[in-house]
Amino acid sequence: MTSTAVKSIVPISTVAPAKVFSNAELLARKNAATPRGVGVMCDFYADRALNAELWDVEGRRYIDFAAGIAVLNTGHRHPKLMEAIRAQMERFTHTAYQIVPYASYVELAERINAVTPGKHAKKTALFSTGAEAVENAIKIARAATGRSAIISFSGGFHGRTMMGMALTGKVAPYKLGFGPFPGEVYHAPFPMALHGVGSEAALAAINGLFKSDVDPKRVAAVILEPVQGEGGFYAAPPEFMRGLRALCDEHGILLIADEVQTGFARTGKLFAMEHYDVLPDLMTMAKSLAGGMPLAAVCGRAELMDAPAPGGLGGTYAGNPLAVASALAVMDVIAEENLVVRGARLGEVLKDRLTGLGASVPAIGEVRGLGAMVAVEFVQPGTDKPDAEFTKRVQANALKDGLLLLTCGSYGNVIRFLFPLTIPDTVMDEALAILEKAVREANA
Repeated sequence: MTSTAVKSIVPISTVAPAKVFSNAELLARKNAATPRGVGVMCDFYADRALNAELWDVEGRRYIDFAAGIAVLNTGHRHPKLMEAIRAQMERFTHTAYQIVPYASYVELAERINAVTPGKHAKKTALFSTGAEAVENAIKIARAATGRSAIISFSGGFHGRTMMGMALTGKVAPYKLGFGPFPGEVYHAPFPMALHGVGSEAALAAINGLFKSDVDPKRVAAVILEPVQGEGGFYAAPPEFMRGLRALCDEHGILLIADEVQTGFARTGKLFAMEHYDVLPDLMTMAKSLAGGMPLAAVCGRAELMDAPAPGGLGGTYAGNPLAVASALAVMDVIAEENLVVRGARLGEVLKDRLTGLGASVPAIGEVRGLGAMVAVEFVQPGTDKPDAEFTKRVQANALKDGLLLLTCGSYGNVIRFLFPLTIPDTVMDEALAILEKAVREANA
């Protein structure tokens, strides 16, 4: 593999350490000061990071295959992003775009309109988080259609706001104790070949909703992740996406692609919808859009985006100028470093390594993914029954050796891989060795 290691503007060894507290001290303070509802995976605390590596307050190094939950496709502290943010800080940090606008917001909207799938006229509005983008996509769909009902999918994740939770197809931990949720949200099964749900059955279930639960003339939109993130990295089959588009067209329903996790080169395309031969009406994006700065967007057909009245969209921090500067730099980095191609190649390397393990590790039920959005699902050998305990052992073994991994899936039996696409080849090789050791130890 050809290395594309990113050099820091300030060498990591010269960065002055923060005031020293041990991980144990910080854990005790965290437990006293913050609520348990903010779940935290690691019991150590970050001190500094660079590209695909992170160091805790006690100096231990980790290889980061979590990337802030798919936020760091361009890695920690990419020098072009750092430079762009610094330059913007010298000019202004906030005006509220709805009060005093600025050119960079307009430039980013133009660039998103140009690179998202389809040649039709588009418009883009900026927000702060993925959940906020999803909420606003629903608002736009309802304003444009005059309808209120929404269909989403089992296993889907769309955020922790009230509407985000209503759309999300997973109860624990996201919905426990928080209802009632907004009405007129209906769920259909998402196709998962490993678990016996095919495209035809999933589409039939939507038609079943039209017979038993909601008149299709009341449905404003269908929303889905082209590749489910929290749900287990299941990619929508092409025939399912075609059938969904045809069903939406038949009933005048809008199709919303939630690309919050899949966007910006993660799947071997700039956007996951480029893997399909149909187009969405609206797209949501966030996470790696701004490389660690809080920024989200909704892009869609111009006439739909113009449906809400002036003042109906926006937010105090929506399109923050520091985040916008970072996002413009992210788009430059993806193009200049050819991260779409690099991500696809790294994903193949990872899938080959995991597939090779399958011959001697019967708990590996499936290795799947588009581009660098790769997952391995662990099952009880000889069945499709989830094995969450095996998955936890793999994760714990990897963490012990300095590799951060995330689990996902409705049963917690999937490990998803979200390494920065800028990861140096030497670090990737080291991570794969740790991963293989972690899987073999779990299998012993």
